[in-house]
Amino acid sequence: MITSLINPADSAERRVEKLLTIVAALMRRVEQATDDSGAAYAQFQRAALLEDQVRERTHDLGRALDLLNESNARLAEAMREAETARQNLSNAIETVQEGFALFDREERLVMWNSRFAMHMPDVHAQLRPGLAFADYVAMVSRSPHLALPGTEGARDWAQGRMGRHADRHVIFNVRLAGEHWVQVSEHRTADGGTVILQTDVTDIIRAERHERGKLLDDQARVIRATLDHIDQGIGIFDAEARLAGWNQRLGTLLSLPMGRLRTGASFEHLFSRLRAEMRFDAGMSAGQLMSWVQAPGPRGPLEFEVRREGALILDVFAQGTPDGGFVLSFTDVTVERAALEALSRANETLEARVIERTLELEDALADAERANASRSRFVAAASHDLLQPLSAAKLFIGSIGGEGLEPGAQQALEKAQNALVSVEGLLDALLNISKLESGKAAVSVGAVQLDRLLRTLADEFAPMAAAKGLALTVVPCGLAVDSDPAYLRRILQNLIGNAIRYTQRGRVLVGARRRGGMVRLEVWDTGPGIPEEAQDDIFKEFHRLNARASASEGMGLGLAIVERACALLGHPLELRSVVGRGTCFLVQVPRSETGPGTVASPERRAREPHAADRIAFLVENDARLRREMGVVLEKWGMTVLEAGSGEEALALIEEIGILPDIVLVGEHLGAGISGIEFVTRIRARHGPVPARLISANRGWDLRAAATGAGIEILYKPIEPRALQAVVAGL
Repeated sequence: MITSLINPADSAERRVEKLLTIVAALMRRVEQATDDSGAAYAQFQRAALLEDQVRERTHDLGRALDLLNESNARLAEAMREAETARQNLSNAIETVQEGFALFDREERLVMWNSRFAMHMPDVHAQLRPGLAFADYVAMVSRSPHLALPGTEGARDWAQGRMGRHADRHVIFNVRLAGEHWVQVSEHRTADGGTVILQTDVTDIIRAERHERGKLLDDQARVIRATLDHIDQGIGIFDAEARLAGWNQRLGTLLSLPMGRLRTGASFEHLFSRLRAEMRFDAGMSAGQLMSWVQAPGPRGPLEFEVRREGALILDVFAQGTPDGGFVLSFTDVTVERAALEALSRANETLEARVIERTLELEDALADAERANASRSRFVAAASHDLLQPLSAAKLFIGSIGGEGLEPGAQQALEKAQNALVSVEGLLDALLNISKLESGKAAVSVGAVQLDRLLRTLADEFAPMAAAKGLALTVVPCGLAVDSDPAYLRRILQNLIGNAIRYTQRGRVLVGARRRGGMVRLEVWDTGPGIPEEAQDDIFKEFHRLNARASASEGMGLGLAIVERACALLGHPLELRSVVGRGTCFLVQVPRSETGPGTVASPERRAREPHAADRIAFLVENDARLRREMGVVLEKWGMTVLEAGSGEEALALIEEIGILPDIVLVGEHLGAGISGIEFVTRIRARHGPVPARLISANRGWDLRAAATGAGIEILYKPIEPRALQAVVAGL
């Protein structure tokens, strides 16, 4: 009852006043009581106790009321601060230029600003706190203000939007009606909520489109200028075979009026003129071209030529484009074709002239060879016929000599004797030159003991060197070499005699050095030396470096004989000279495995040619080389067959029905089959015929091809010893 009488909202004075009223009422009841047993006092006592309890409770109640008032004040302050903060947040969101919306972690709309969905008034009007995100997306997808792509419906758009919502951060553009664009930026908050920002990017996209359009216009102008600058006629067609671009050169080459060249003109419309006035080259037709244009899918490139009336020739190239269209280019090649035809005619004329000149040169060469052969025969006959009377004259002059002659007559007799010796030597040199040039010089290669040969030469030339006051040194050598002893002796005789003849003071040194499987014979002198520009001329006939030398000292044939003899024997000849210091001639000779007079080993005998009754087939388009090799092989007793081409050789073998013991074939046989191909064919028909490929090409490609075909190579220049080894291998 007391609790109900006290109102917590009363002030403290009002509550004390009420308590005093209650106490006074209780005292009156006690005073009016008539209980004799002291019940009134007891009630008074209880009232007093009750008053104390009421006072304590009142005190506690006052303290509680104070705490409650303080809490209420704090709560009210907090509510004011929260409201202020909410108002500030709302104001801040409202000041944002973009549309703003916040969804909580349960995908419910919490707050938004007035710019959110402002371009969709129907959606903006339905926004309310607690709106589910999925419902918001559904409303946007059904809004008439949303510009959906032509192939996409509202449900498809909503599904795609929800798919993007699954990402934590996403930015995309939404196209709205009236060519408006909104950029949507969606982000997750720390507590799992979602913040959506909507930015109007219409101006930006329009500006980009404008700039892109300007750029495309600039590019189009550049492309147009480029096309007009090109000398070719260019036509660009889209996927529907409609004209999309061209240059002025196209109309000029095709003689098309400008009215026909317009954007969107069909290829078939333009092609009708092409078909009527132009003729396609072989392998191309109008139907094939139309089939290529109308073909679906990717097209391969197409190239052909057309001819217009008036001899205009156009080279046409057609190429498909990635978008399904194609490009045609027309190039005027009339001048080039005319130049090619003129060049072809000139080549035919030139070939005819070359053939004519070749025939003339062949006739001249044949005449020269016949003249050379006649000269050689004349020299040989004359030398032979003159040597006998010269010998008789020498005998007659020798019989005249005696003590009874006067000194003048004796001196004249000695001069006549010396003159006859010089003539005999000259005739002998001419005969050797003739034999060497004709290729009929007989050589007999065998082991030559150098010690015996050098000792003989030293005894022969010692008096001649002593008469000029020169020191002649011949270094002994116990080696043996493979050579013709007569020609090797003549080579060294001429070199030593030449060194003594042209050396005025000092010495002449003759010796041999071993270099692997070769022996190098050297003749050194301390003469005047030979200038570099004259080193090739000294090997010519009748050429003498010292023009003051008399005929008795030689007619300039010694070195010519040396060069030809070395070439015949396959001995490399080298010259080293320093003007004012001297000259050295070097001759390289193969080292012999056996000495003279000894029995050759079985291996040596196997390498010596046993060519009797053997058949060699020379297949070489070089007639001179064929003839020289034939002469050498015939001297060894072989039967030689010759052919200038592979086809001729195959036909000859089939005709005579005889298989050669060895085939020597050139690498190049003219326009027909090659040497390797010829050997491959003959082996395919007749089995493993021995063969050698003759070539000056030392490249790896030829070596690999020959090795693959099982053919060994005989390299040019061909040395008689190398050819001798091939024949010995039979």
